[in-house]
Amino acid sequence: MSDDSKIVSTSEAQIAVHWKEEELINPSEEFIAQANLTDKSIYERFSLANFPDYYTEFADLLTWYKKWDEVLDTSDAPCFKWFKGGKLNASYNCIDRHLAKNKNKTAIHFVAEPEDERVSHITYQELYTRVNEFAALLKNTAKLKRGDRVTIHMPMSAELPITMLACARIGVIHSVVFGGFSSSACADRVVDSNSRVLITMDSYYRAGKLLNHKEVDDEACALAEKGGQKVDTMLVWQRYPGKMSSPSPLVEGRDIIVNQELKKYYGALVEPEQMLAEEPLFLMYTSGTTGKPKGAQHGTGGYLAYVTAMSKYIQDIHPEDVYWCMADIGWITGHSFIVYGPLALCASSVIYEGVPTYPDAGRSWRIAQELDVNIFHTAPTAIRALRKVGPDEPQKYRYKFKHMTTVGEPIEPEVWRWYYNVVGRGEAAIVDTYWQTETGGFLCSTVPGIQPMKPGSAGPGVPGIHPIVFDETGEVLEPGCGKAGNICIQNPWPGMMQTVWGDRNRFVESYFGMYNKDRNSKKWQDWPYMTGDAAVVASDGYVRVLGRIDDVINVSGHRLGTKEIESAALTVPEVAEAAVVPVAHEIKGKEPELYVSLKPGIEATPELQKKVADAITFQIGKIAKCKNVWIVPDMPKTRSGKLMRRVLGAISNKGDVGNVMTLANPEIVEEIRKMVQG
Repeated sequence: MSDDSKIVSTSEAQIAVHWKEEELINPSEEFIAQANLTDKSIYERFSLANFPDYYTEFADLLTWYKKWDEVLDTSDAPCFKWFKGGKLNASYNCIDRHLAKNKNKTAIHFVAEPEDERVSHITYQELYTRVNEFAALLKNTAKLKRGDRVTIHMPMSAELPITMLACARIGVIHSVVFGGFSSSACADRVVDSNSRVLITMDSYYRAGKLLNHKEVDDEACALAEKGGQKVDTMLVWQRYPGKMSSPSPLVEGRDIIVNQELKKYYGALVEPEQMLAEEPLFLMYTSGTTGKPKGAQHGTGGYLAYVTAMSKYIQDIHPEDVYWCMADIGWITGHSFIVYGPLALCASSVIYEGVPTYPDAGRSWRIAQELDVNIFHTAPTAIRALRKVGPDEPQKYRYKFKHMTTVGEPIEPEVWRWYYNVVGRGEAAIVDTYWQTETGGFLCSTVPGIQPMKPGSAGPGVPGIHPIVFDETGEVLEPGCGKAGNICIQNPWPGMMQTVWGDRNRFVESYFGMYNKDRNSKKWQDWPYMTGDAAVVASDGYVRVLGRIDDVINVSGHRLGTKEIESAALTVPEVAEAAVVPVAHEIKGKEPELYVSLKPGIEATPELQKKVADAITFQIGKIAKCKNVWIVPDMPKTRSGKLMRRVLGAISNKGDVGNVMTLANPEIVEEIRKMVQG
């Protein structure tokens, strides 16, 4: 980690430590009376003294073809194998096992963005039929077999979980790419996972526009081929079955319209593959500190057991609930808490295609009223946006939430209070969950039926997770000491990623490198998992997360590596150097701001500024759009030539740049400050 990134993170963390601890708010008696978990002795049962055997309670929520031989195999630490030797199928657990009692129950409510389109309610029986037919198509038309990887670049639609569950049924490892990612970002993931099949949809709605999505994936195929991976089959779902909503032509020999091809497989049934618990279920790419995204590999048995338990005990999902997680399935939140967790519990899961504030600020609350949603799950970004555009809007609608989740980034206490008092009407229990792509499910949160809530604070480790905070030297920072440090987890857990796809070394170094003393150890105790986040723990054990300690910016709950954005800027031939800094934003939390210096003899122009901005949205997607692109005469640097992002961050956030006289070019700082601050 570079010195300047340490300085940035410490200063933010140090400031945050001065926040006062907020009041505790107890969940209502009505909530506790119906909660899935009210047994306080769970913390004793799930103490480290009983590790790892306590996790069999989570595995017992699933249906197994064969029980496991060993709860935890540490022989290849830190690539831990959970429920080793057990056999199960994720698709079977999410669908087949519910049919005997609940085949007529709605599994998925799909809400289209245009309000004049009817909501489609897909029962568990219909989901079973559709997943089987598509699994047959994947096997026979696309020639996929157990262990193959498939890239899925689809928008929010009912067809997305159908596609994922069909892959899981036949043992194909899916890699879902967020629909808003660019062709270049999709191509990178196709290449890294060696996918020869890409599954997409012709179009989807976003803020009232029907976007041509197929065009993006035509380009992704071309870019992937340049990168050495040919896509020989592109399966295209139609947004409106029976007609193409994309003007992009079909490529002969490669493109297959799913809705037509499915007619061949009417009524087909596909026996679920009996997967070993430790076989991979999916890859989910996440931003790292270097340009290349990391493919977090999640196993079948451990992951599914973990998200099912978290959905049951922390989200408090019962089969009779209507549950709406507003995340995108293209992120881990959607995998764990729209698809696998809720469906394994036989819940009804809402999938909404579009923007939560379209066509107006009341849209989310209308959906909640119409479907009688009683569990609501979203990110602070969406909460801040809804609060800004329609602070009084929720009061106009009849809905009753028993439970609300916040996820993806820390939530400010003021925003938390609006969520609790206005959206939840002071009746819903809130869980502020802290976790990551790599962790599969929650790390810290209150158990809603047992513990009080604390605005802005995630809460203690969930049952079974044992957090610990280290300083830079590896000394433990005790709860209540008032100091921020690196939050780590002492023990492995079943939802934890198994490795980085194709790069075990990167997995070890990124997540365990800092605090592991012996790379050859087979003892789990020697492998504390490093989250890469700074946190402070109160004397009551509640954790307050303060943000990343490395060069990753959390924009609207999505992790973007500063290196990724800088690398994209450097694809513009005129650019010599690029530096990205996070800037506070009232809705997104943070947004990236970019500084670039040009090669000698090249003049700064508005056209060049636009060219750099366009390069970023092309390489990564609109999600990475920078607040500003500043073309500066030179970057502030140390005498050894190191770029001082800390100084640029201070300028962008109108903070104190500190003593810059030790820099090689101190005069440049004032020049940049005038340019940016006026």
